[in-house]
Amino acid sequence: MVSAWTCAKTPLFVGAWYNTSLFLPPSPLWAKENLTVMRTRFAPSPTGYLHIGGARTALYSWLYARKHGGRFVLRIEDTDRERSTEASVNAILEGMTWLGLEYDEGPFYQTHRFDRYKEVIQQLLDKGLAYHCYCSREELDAMREEAMAKKEKPRYNGRCRMRTDVPEGVEPVIRFKNPTEGAVVINDLIKGKVVIQNSELDDLIIARSDGTPTYNLTVVVDDWDMEVSHVIRGDDHLNNTPRQINLLRALGVEPPVYAHAPMILGDDGKRLSKRHGAVSVMQYREDGILPEALLNYLVRLGWSHGDQEVFSIDEMIELFDIKDVNAAASMFNREKLLWLNQQYIINAKPDYIAHHLGIHLGKLGIDPAEGPDILAVVKAQQERAQTLVEMAEISRFIYQDFDEYDEKAAKKHLRPVAREPLEKMREALSALTDWTAETLHQTVETVSEALELKMGKVAQPLRVAVVGRAASPGIDVTLQLIGKDACLRRIDKALALIEKRAASTG
Repeated sequence: MVSAWTCAKTPLFVGAWYNTSLFLPPSPLWAKENLTVMRTRFAPSPTGYLHIGGARTALYSWLYARKHGGRFVLRIEDTDRERSTEASVNAILEGMTWLGLEYDEGPFYQTHRFDRYKEVIQQLLDKGLAYHCYCSREELDAMREEAMAKKEKPRYNGRCRMRTDVPEGVEPVIRFKNPTEGAVVINDLIKGKVVIQNSELDDLIIARSDGTPTYNLTVVVDDWDMEVSHVIRGDDHLNNTPRQINLLRALGVEPPVYAHAPMILGDDGKRLSKRHGAVSVMQYREDGILPEALLNYLVRLGWSHGDQEVFSIDEMIELFDIKDVNAAASMFNREKLLWLNQQYIINAKPDYIAHHLGIHLGKLGIDPAEGPDILAVVKAQQERAQTLVEMAEISRFIYQDFDEYDEKAAKKHLRPVAREPLEKMREALSALTDWTAETLHQTVETVSEALELKMGKVAQPLRVAVVGRAASPGIDVTLQLIGKDACLRRIDKALALIEKRAASTG
């Protein structure tokens, strides 16, 4: 059987794809054959970057589909023409790609489905399930004030439900006739059973006065046409769910299963925002976080498996269940993320870290090809950094001479007493033809024995002289990575500093 899903390039965004068959209701035969296939979706609005909350929602949806052998659909909800931008679409796609959350279908764009939405709206009108509303802004405001005066929930009172006249010069909106009796029961996989009385819901607008469909209508039609079986999204959408369920049932469609994940809070208990640090997924890449570490951190924001903290992607797929997500809000803790990122850096293969590290070295004006093998750099620094930005920064001395010494380190280790050890080391290093870690270690040891000093009394002044600070990998590896010429040049600089200080105090 030929798949009901066909793709064609869209003229709106370069490289985007959409589903031409969605302009028609899904084939009953096709639907029957795929009845057992779980289908989840991630449906961001392209009005900004891919934020942390959205990334977690996408991850939960992706994991749930993968766990159950289902399909993961990416849908771009771009009907807000004023705020939706191509840059935001690209930011979302870039974030999904960086995180490795590959989608099985999409991305699909709502702006290419207006004909389909109009078709469904007309069906609702024809069946008497929707109506034109001619109420003015002033009339709506009066309704709101009247309800508030009675201490009732402000909502539309259905004034135009049975209206038969057509006022001239007024472009009406279209409202859905929400049931007035009974209740909507949501068996939420996270929140549990949620019951909303229909009397609490008003007749929502499904088309604006200019004819464009509203969010709740487009989402309902998309989830119907795309045969989404499970909707996993943030709990800020929970108030939309009973309205969407009523719309789906009015169309004769069984609603999907819903799961509303709680919001993510900052460490101060308030909703996560820029004041808590990075919110954009791609900003975490800029900050030197590995994508696997961020995914691992996000999956743990509201979900756990015993005391386990570190999960591979395969383990996440095997162990994750949306039903186990906590209904309470989660607290974002950057220190925990940094710790987790460090675990990934330590345990990752050096060539993988090198691939990511090169980008951050480049931002420091360093060409990794113009220096030692970057794999050797990674192996030397792998257990010494929480982020790739930090690893690049602490590796700068390998590639570039420094202008200033760490003041505290220089004051402690580059004193007149260090002149002789540094001079002897320079002489010994200058004579070396075998610049390997083993030979360098033996050389430092030999000089220390000749001067009858502990090795640290020689190695530490030497480290400050060639690195500029008191911390680096082992002195033998440090010297090897810097290279002979740079080491001799930096020792000369340190000796000149010692001489200058001796002269100024003499």
